[in-house]
Amino acid sequence: MKYLHTMVRVKDLDASMAFYKLLGLEEVRRMDSEKGRFSLIFLAPPGQHEAKLELTYNWDGDDGLPGDSRHFGHLAYEVKDIYALCQHLQDNGVIINRPPRDGHMAFVRSPDNISIELLQEGEALASQEPWASMENTGHW
Repeated sequence: MKYLHTMVRVKDLDASMAFYKLLGLEEVRRMDSEKGRFSLIFLAPPGQHEAKLELTYNWDGDDGLPGDSRHFGHLAYEVKDIYALCQHLQDNGVIINRPPRDGHMAFVRSPDNISIELLQEGEALASQEPWASMENTGHW
């Protein structure tokens, strides 16, 4: 068995692409289907094209899909500096739902409400403000 990708549906392709690029993912493949009226965009961390995220965008919207079509847990990415990435995301308008108070783990949400877990590579970083005293916002 071989891992292929994780698929999430997106409502606003431009907003979703901008969000995942802020995370550091890059587009590795795209397929647009005129007949099916959808686009599939595959993103991955640089140099890790085997760890793909598939964004599925239905050109005419998703209103006709079953109510559970968006059920999903979360995506998880290991990052080199959790504080720097959270600051970058926050500086670009992304809400940090679960701040990296412990220097190890944070959660954010995509424009389509997909929960993204960020985990510090290696050992947790030393506790640092403003993260150490920042409260949770919303849920993840």
